Amino acid sequence: MLNWRLITRILGFLLFIEAGLMFLCQLVCWIYGEGMDDFVLPICVALLLGGLGVLLGRNAGKSMGRKDGYIIVSFIWVLFTLIGMLPFLLGNHVPDVASAFFETMSGFTSTGATIIDDVDSMPHGILFWRSLTQWIGGIGIVFFTIAILPAFGVGEVKLFAAESTGPLHDKVHPRISIAVRWIGGVYIALTLLCVIALLMCGMPLFDAVNYSLCTTATGGYGTHSSLLGEYYHSPAIEYVLIFFMFVSGINYTLIYYTILKGKVKKFFDNMELRTYLIIVLGASLACAVTLAVEVPGYGVEYAIRQSLFTVISLQTTTGLATVDYTLWPVQLMPVLLFVMFAGACSGSTSGGVKCIRLSIVYRVLKNEFIRILHPRAVIPVRINENIVPSSVVQTLLGFVALFVVALFLGAFILALNGVSPNEVRPSFDYYEAFGIAMSSISNVGPGMGYYGPSHSWAILSPVAKYVCSFLMLIGRLEIFPIAILCTRSFWRKG
Repeated sequence: MLNWRLITRILGFLLFIEAGLMFLCQLVCWIYGEGMDDFVLPICVALLLGGLGVLLGRNAGKSMGRKDGYIIVSFIWVLFTLIGMLPFLLGNHVPDVASAFFETMSGFTSTGATIIDDVDSMPHGILFWRSLTQWIGGIGIVFFTIAILPAFGVGEVKLFAAESTGPLHDKVHPRISIAVRWIGGVYIALTLLCVIALLMCGMPLFDAVNYSLCTTATGGYGTHSSLLGEYYHSPAIEYVLIFFMFVSGINYTLIYYTILKGKVKKFFDNMELRTYLIIVLGASLACAVTLAVEVPGYGVEYAIRQSLFTVISLQTTTGLATVDYTLWPVQLMPVLLFVMFAGACSGSTSGGVKCIRLSIVYRVLKNEFIRILHPRAVIPVRINENIVPSSVVQTLLGFVALFVVALFLGAFILALNGVSPNEVRPSFDYYEAFGIAMSSISNVGPGMGYYGPSHSWAILSPVAKYVCSFLMLIGRLEIFPIAILCTRSFWRKG
């Protein structure tokens, strides 16, 4: 039985948080003397709806079921997006509702794809709002607020289970609310360290704050339309971002154990981290060798730096770019598509399938080949010396299957409804549609072909923007929370 009063109460409380975040952006507007009040009405709407939700949810009780958690997790992303898109519309910063919804959903899902052509012309408050949506969405709107949910007296475990659907989880602390505080502390510390490092490299304060928010969230929104390499011409800035993008792609629980608990051996023995390193180094080496040999002007150091930046950016689904990788030799495109698909580690802010799932799938396939030769062999799947339960393996294979089906179905729909008919570039091929679908469901940001890092996605049709927004949402929530809501059994009583 769904506890609608409790659901309404928690959603109302979370809207108060969104109102507070938008107030910070309004302060930025006033600090920079822009005189705009684009956030005032959205703040009032969030406070009004939040107050109404808390009022309707009074005397809700303290019993939260797993179904309640799935509804809260699914609804809050859409609700945050519907209210968060209002500043874009009120200030006429985007042309229509579909564009505003797309831009905001891209932010909260930490995707980073944009429909804004001239980012440099945007007010500071809007730019900061874009970055802040990614920073909050990166760690997870619900995950970020679990630390204070005990104030409701509800079981935060149900909410955590709904928001975090990875195959395996390490417990930092028996109480999830305390674990989230520790992990949130690591997240904030990484963001502050990134700000300091970028300032030391000569980046202006406003840019340093925004790029740090997007880097640690593995988002991708920038404060300039130009590519990073073209705007700053600073190898130091690029190396700093390479480091923080890579670290942000590591499981935060693992970072906590290594830095705060001193368990260095646990860090280097982690199978998922080794898989992550192998993919990053292998893909970067392939790109660097190809660029150094085949592309004029790419020296050894420059080829290595651009390869590392691009591969890590795409694999961690950050989406920042120093060069337009779509102009690289065509044989590198499958490599880049693969790292977009793979993603980084579970328990990080990145998207994609995640390296832990790829590790388990590899071991399942390896065991099946052995069973073909030895039918009676009983070979368990092991990760970090622990046996993975068969139920987890089945769920994982189901996730991968759903991910691939959603990817190809999304690409098919985009190929049919891709570009607005009044655009100069009225159509695109399936390669570009596949790149957009991959970028959306993996929460990467830039796609392939024309829709790479050098152009916005503004020419997409309204239908395509809503399709991409949906792919971003299911990719961020890892499909199951949304898919479960579409089943008849979920809505049955009992």
